[in-house]
Amino acid sequence: LAALHLAAAALLSPGSCAFEDSACGYQWDYAHLPWVLHGEGHYISVDTSYEGEKAVLSSPELYSEEWSCIRLIYQIATTPEPSPDSARLNVYLRQEGDSFDRLLWSAKEPSDSWLIASLDLMNSTKKYKIVLEGEIGQDKSASIAVFEIKITPGHCIECDFEENHLCGFVNHWNPNVNWFVGGGNIHNSQAILPKDHTLKNDLGHYMYVDSVYVKNFQEVAQLISPKTTAPMSGCLSFYYQLKQESSIVFTVYLRDMNGFYEEIWKADSALSTDWVLAEVDFNAPYPVEVIFEVAFNSAKGGYVALDDIYFSPVYCSNQTGTPFNPAKASCNFEEDLCNFYQDHKDRPGWSRVKVKRNVYRTGDHTTGFGYYLLANTKFTSQPGYIGRLYGPTLPGNLQFCLRFFYALYGFFKMSGTLAVYIFEENHVVQEKIWSVLDSPKGVWTQAEISFKKPMPCKV
Repeated sequence: LAALHLAAAALLSPGSCAFEDSACGYQWDYAHLPWVLHGEGHYISVDTSYEGEKAVLSSPELYSEEWSCIRLIYQIATTPEPSPDSARLNVYLRQEGDSFDRLLWSAKEPSDSWLIASLDLMNSTKKYKIVLEGEIGQDKSASIAVFEIKITPGHCIECDFEENHLCGFVNHWNPNVNWFVGGGNIHNSQAILPKDHTLKNDLGHYMYVDSVYVKNFQEVAQLISPKTTAPMSGCLSFYYQLKQESSIVFTVYLRDMNGFYEEIWKADSALSTDWVLAEVDFNAPYPVEVIFEVAFNSAKGGYVALDDIYFSPVYCSNQTGTPFNPAKASCNFEEDLCNFYQDHKDRPGWSRVKVKRNVYRTGDHTTGFGYYLLANTKFTSQPGYIGRLYGPTLPGNLQFCLRFFYALYGFFKMSGTLAVYIFEENHVVQEKIWSVLDSPKGVWTQAEISFKKPMPCKV
């Protein structure tokens, strides 16, 4: 038993702790409430028998140049009476050389059971400490406990489903269809497959959803990833099996904190009795959850299995190249048109000009003395006149923000005089994404438009 115990301790990475018989080098701040270790229950909690409003627990000094994931299993328990000064658990990052702690995560929702939080820790060359702060406030009956801290290499949305916490992935409960853990070679296992993808045997685990209990048309099961806590972009990959006897729709969405869904991938109808690799370009500049959703239309629909979700900071479609540099699609027109151009089929409509500013006319926006583009001058204007300026090709599946400054002179009617379209690569118009409605005359006005297209396009 002692040998097994030592082996288990050796497997824990630096900064990780199961609080079985020690605090693994975590130390509390004596200026505040102490933490007490409960060896039999394997957890550490804030000791509220002393005077004070908060307790601070800091990790030993850590170092990792790789992106890592902190998983925290915790519980906040409070009295039924709501308190304005409710208990809260905060996690901070204390980096070497910084004069402040950066808040990574905070929670105050009370719970009757242990909860799991997943926090992305971006790669850095600095040494750091993880600092846990339990705020009790005036509510001495509240309790804050931490069952486990685990720091692992990789991103929090990655999972092979071999650990019992499922990397913080959760099933959105539905009375009829749900995601279950399959495999593990246990007697009562609901295994629908002979082997998983990770271990490639009947001992490995995977997630699956089956149509056996479908009652209604278009029953939906959702498996939801932990929320991203740091900006990420790259390639999200996973393995799946899909067996269908009637229609199954297997879709992957991103859901932001306002509840808006964005579809990023959908399975085609091809069947496979073996694991299939799916890859999708993934961009999360703000917190999102990844949702694996399966919709069934009948109880004899079939099943979907999922395993080995992995993330790479290199885009799938460009494994050897460098990520797209948005500076290549920007221009201030001081030197030339950069990567913008005009189509020879449209008569040249835009001219690069330099105008001395005076009381009647402002100069360019960049410096006041530089160049800008001018369209619809007295030399080019005529009925039905159109001047088109094309931008460079932008890759698909990326969120872009287009920002530009414009000024209008002399128009009796403003609306539609200036518009922005998305064109496909071969100059087929796809969508109008902006047009001027009303604007003060003769002053530079900023426009800002966000857009994302699945295929390469140009503005």
